[in-house]
Amino acid sequence: MCVRRSLVGLTFCTCYLASYLTNKYVLSVLKFTYPTLFQGWQTLIGGLLLHVSWKLGWVEINSSSRSHVLAWLPASVLFVGMIYAGSRALSRLAIPVFLTLCNVAEVIICGYQKCFQKENTSPAKICSALFLLAAAGCLPFNDSQFDPDGYFWAVIHLFCVGAYKILRKSQKPSALSVVLLAFASHPTGDLFSVLDFPFLYFYRFHGSCCASGFLGFFLMFSTVKLKSYLAPAQCAAWIFFAKIITAGLSILLFEAILTSATMGCWSKLALLVSSAHTLTRKARRIAAHRCHGEERSLGSVSELGRQGQNLSQIGSLV
Repeated sequence: MCVRRSLVGLTFCTCYLASYLTNKYVLSVLKFTYPTLFQGWQTLIGGLLLHVSWKLGWVEINSSSRSHVLAWLPASVLFVGMIYAGSRALSRLAIPVFLTLCNVAEVIICGYQKCFQKENTSPAKICSALFLLAAAGCLPFNDSQFDPDGYFWAVIHLFCVGAYKILRKSQKPSALSVVLLAFASHPTGDLFSVLDFPFLYFYRFHGSCCASGFLGFFLMFSTVKLKSYLAPAQCAAWIFFAKIITAGLSILLFEAILTSATMGCWSKLALLVSSAHTLTRKARRIAAHRCHGEERSLGSVSELGRQGQNLSQIGSLV
């Protein structure tokens, strides 16, 4: 069981890393800046793979009424805005900068839950939110590759992500999103501008687009498996690890100018990962004892619960 959980976590990290690097390659290196077509293609491939998985019996898809479909419409519009703005931002910003700014979306959700839903928020979660907000706020003033358009689209993206997660229902609105993306490709100019793309008939462009669609689907699938097999604390730790590995490797693979101030902002995320590892060290040890059939004391169970709760709260922000 422990080996299976580790394999699920490693699979998630691999899909997360490969998906971000592939998207960055298409958007920045090949400069395919037509988000409605690119993301619509990814969503279409994901829908086809989901249908094939359903036919093979790997997943279960429930039919939905018209009222449920209409209820998904606002979230679908936000989903389209999220991936459109995210593609624009990722094409202009380095991956570490993009991931750091994306964390602000969770700060928005935390503020909404605190102010409007009156949920009890732990001091650790509030401190983490302020910490991440400060890291994101310092980036524009210390980014040697500062791109106003990139930060503008990143702000639009994070607000769409925050609103989308608040409105999101139990089922995801990807089916409506591919239709909305298809209609949006004409008014945004992508439908006809893509004919002037210099790599339109190159195999590396076709291969990268196909790979991005498959990787996006497997990332979604591995995320579902990660959340179903692992506890919230362990799931948060794997997400931490995936983001740090992706940010680190992207610096080596893509052009990035590092400054001491920028590294200081990014190191705040690494400090959160280190604290998360400290919180989960004892939790993993107790979970390992459980896998080998050893008994746990009542105090160990209480400690595991407290540490898991603290990590899951911090992990939801990173």
